[in-house]
Amino acid sequence: MGPNGETVGIVPTDQALKLAQEADLDLVEIAPMGKPPVCKLMDYGKFKYENAQKAREARRNQTNVIIKEMKLRPKIDAHDYETKKGHVVRFLKAGDKVKITIMFRGREQHRPELGYRLLQKLAEDVQELGFVESNPKQDGRNMTMVIGPHKKKAEAKAEVKAAKQEAAAERAAEQAEERAERTSVQPATTRKAKRANEALDPDIDL
Repeated sequence: MGPNGETVGIVPTDQALKLAQEADLDLVEIAPMGKPPVCKLMDYGKFKYENAQKAREARRNQTNVIIKEMKLRPKIDAHDYETKKGHVVRFLKAGDKVKITIMFRGREQHRPELGYRLLQKLAEDVQELGFVESNPKQDGRNMTMVIGPHKKKAEAKAEVKAAKQEAAAERAAEQAEERAERTSVQPATTRKAKRANEALDPDIDL
């Protein structure tokens, strides 16, 4: 094959090398298992550079999927449930998947409906942030369910960054306002002190 993908045809190896030298290119074997093997005239250094650039760009655009895990007992009390749910909410807001594991002990293993109802309740409580990606299933002494976030990781990061920038701007505005108030109050206080001193001794030149 020629440098632009055109077919040159079947030629002896020495002739192919001669064509590469005349074109100031490299002879690269791209399909060694072909009969006959397929080679292409190309700038191998440029080819490697472009492939490296494509690989780097692919890694940059790749989204790392992180699965967090939250473990609950089937008879968890209300306070602990709210705490665990808060963690799940935080994970989903960050764009992470969450694996919920219900751990059964002793006779609890014979009442899987307790775990199923708890998982259903949790899924309903966080439905605005995530969806059930993997339905509840029994796995020995545990029951598991996976909740996926509605928003992708990149979107979640962008929202968090925007929220931080907005909060920083609000703090800067409040600080500027406080400085302005202190500046406007100071002269009035100084004038008040001056009038008080003049009342005590009108001959004092302030």
